[in-house]
Amino acid sequence: MKKRASLRALLGLVELASVLLVAGCAAPPGPPRMVEKPVFPAPPDQPRFYYERSIYTSADVVKQDQNAELRRMLTGESRVGEGMAKPYGVAVYQGRVFVSDTAVQAVMVFDIPGQKFFKIGEEEPGRLMMPIGLDVDGKGNLYVVDATAKQVVVYDKDGKFLRTVGNAKFFSRPSGIAVDSEGARVYVVDTGSVTNEEHRVRVFDAQDGKHLLDIGKRGNAKGEFNLPRDVVIGQDGLIYVVDGGNFRVQAFRTDGTFVRAFGEVGRRSGQFSRPKEAAVDPEGNIYVVDTAFGNFQIFNPEGQLLLPVGSRSEKDGMAKYMLPAGIAIDGDGRVYVADQFFRKVDVYRPATLAEGAGFAVRPEPKGKQ
Repeated sequence: MKKRASLRALLGLVELASVLLVAGCAAPPGPPRMVEKPVFPAPPDQPRFYYERSIYTSADVVKQDQNAELRRMLTGESRVGEGMAKPYGVAVYQGRVFVSDTAVQAVMVFDIPGQKFFKIGEEEPGRLMMPIGLDVDGKGNLYVVDATAKQVVVYDKDGKFLRTVGNAKFFSRPSGIAVDSEGARVYVVDTGSVTNEEHRVRVFDAQDGKHLLDIGKRGNAKGEFNLPRDVVIGQDGLIYVVDGGNFRVQAFRTDGTFVRAFGEVGRRSGQFSRPKEAAVDPEGNIYVVDTAFGNFQIFNPEGQLLLPVGSRSEKDGMAKYMLPAGIAIDGDGRVYVADQFFRKVDVYRPATLAEGAGFAVRPEPKGKQ
């Protein structure tokens, strides 16, 4: 009887939908207003990046139930999902997007190709208090900086706790993190404060947690830091550090030897005002988020500006930011940018990647050619 009643109810919804569709055909409201997505650089220059989409809640990735979708179409109610409260860092592995949320006290996982959502760090072992910097190794294992616990917590790509690296005796104010693709070495930025000298990058064995060496010290000379914010490993094997208080990016060899620096304080493109996180694309270019500019800037490894992307705005929109913080690049070249104020992650597709290609693509329904 329950199955028969459910079938009748579903048939009733289908009939009502048909009536509404016929009524809509009888009095068309006119063509829908098309919103053109931003392209960078803007025409007539040859495009290098296309704004693709924004992720706000779990509803943006989770597979929709057909009956619920039909009900929403009939009632006009919007789809509701679990959203971000205060996102900070972002990491990505083959279309699975990890976002640290300092207010939720967890890492929110938006699995685009898997069409699912879950959270990491809500339970013991591996409970998080203040997750900020994130990175993944070549297997998709997730490394999370917990600023309150002053340690790095490691999980597999599905959120299973594996181990911790470091503890409060090693860090003053840990923030950014980078791990090599082999999962052998992890680099953790200790931002320090205006009242201490612990402005450096601490290097650990990612497996056993042994402290290997430190890179840099407080200062403004070559190889020195003032409130460093993030670290990323380049395709050239160099370690690139966002030296926030000195408004520059510095490059080092893995043994800590200084190689070069680029950037200066200013308001023009190619300069920095409030640099936060960084990422490296498959070609070795370096992407730096600037919170004050409300964008990210792309540089080649020598520090020459290639392209700024996005703009500051008090109103949310495509490629619009108020407090951008985290940035990550997937293996297919897609760029993911987290904004704390608008509580979103924007996704950009490189022009070299065909639309519908790459990792961040929902699978076609079974049977569909």
